[in-house]
Amino acid sequence: MSGPVWGRAEQQDFRSRVRGTLLGVAVGDALGGPADALSLDEIRSAYGPEGLLDLAFGHGRRGTVTHHTQLTLFSVDGLIRAQVRRDTGAWHPPTDLHRAYLRWAATQRDWGPDERRKDDGWLAREEWLYARREPTRALLIGLGDETMGTLESPKNPGELGPEAVARSAPFGLLVGWEPQLVIQLAVECAAQTHGHPIAYLSAGAYAVIVHALACGDSLDGAVQRARALLATRPGHQPVSDALQHALGAVRQGMPGPARVEELAGDGTADGLLAASVYCALVGEDVRHGLCLAVNQGGPSAAAGALTGGLLGALHGETALPPAWLAELEGRPTLLELADDFAMEMTQGPALHGPAGSSPGWLARYPRA
Repeated sequence: MSGPVWGRAEQQDFRSRVRGTLLGVAVGDALGGPADALSLDEIRSAYGPEGLLDLAFGHGRRGTVTHHTQLTLFSVDGLIRAQVRRDTGAWHPPTDLHRAYLRWAATQRDWGPDERRKDDGWLAREEWLYARREPTRALLIGLGDETMGTLESPKNPGELGPEAVARSAPFGLLVGWEPQLVIQLAVECAAQTHGHPIAYLSAGAYAVIVHALACGDSLDGAVQRARALLATRPGHQPVSDALQHALGAVRQGMPGPARVEELAGDGTADGLLAASVYCALVGEDVRHGLCLAVNQGGPSAAAGALTGGLLGALHGETALPPAWLAELEGRPTLLELADDFAMEMTQGPALHGPAGSSPGWLARYPRA
């Protein structure tokens, strides 16, 4: 996989988009979390006639994230570990991602980090990640044992929810990869918990949209590219139709909750993908796009996370609302991981390889 040639300006742009994507997922997730189980009427009665326009209290304070952000972080961790393990001759990224997701599953069972697990790396030792934030049954069952779901034998084959899509933005940040490989990896990793084609193909489509944005494409162009890549895959029609529906909705008058709810449908992966693409396309700025995404009766945290990932990849970190970032739970961890990912992708050979490896890097991202 030949990567781009990284000059300093390209590295800085890439790092800004990586930070923007991860912080965007988290800030959208944090904005939508408190509204997750509420209807639009309930959101308005709780937060005012305009709905939810600012971070609200959830889990004891403002700015807390849900399992969507937690799993997105472990996606990044797994991708870095896959690159590091490649030196050993073992190269099967879905396995590395599955191991990362099992480390997340342990955070949902254990009281806190287990220092005896030497191959956990640094992320699994972050105390704040051991909070349970409404993980869905599909996630806990899919990652409830060591068996890895595959496309031939997926976990939860009837599961249509958006959770696998919401952890898939990091696959799109593999800008040195061909889009066909990005969609394949995202699809394979989604099938580890969400085995219905609508769910795993939505995850693949989301990843390649982020990939096109991270490579400098427009959102409209990114969606068209995703539809072209989906077209060859069995079961793609509902996801392709959802994306087309999102593009068509842009021309149908003023954006509002009714249109977002119509696109989101009953909260399945394809509906949330469509709603997030729509909100990212019509949002006047990041704040407006995120508020549009979360003020609806469906899964607000997932809608916010997906929309935030798109807008962060498109515009970079400096476009995100600074007052929200200031209160965002886990921001130091998110930034540290984003910078590690950017460094691995742009300068991996200087960190580990046949000529020698940085012991500090291998302590953070063990090859085991």
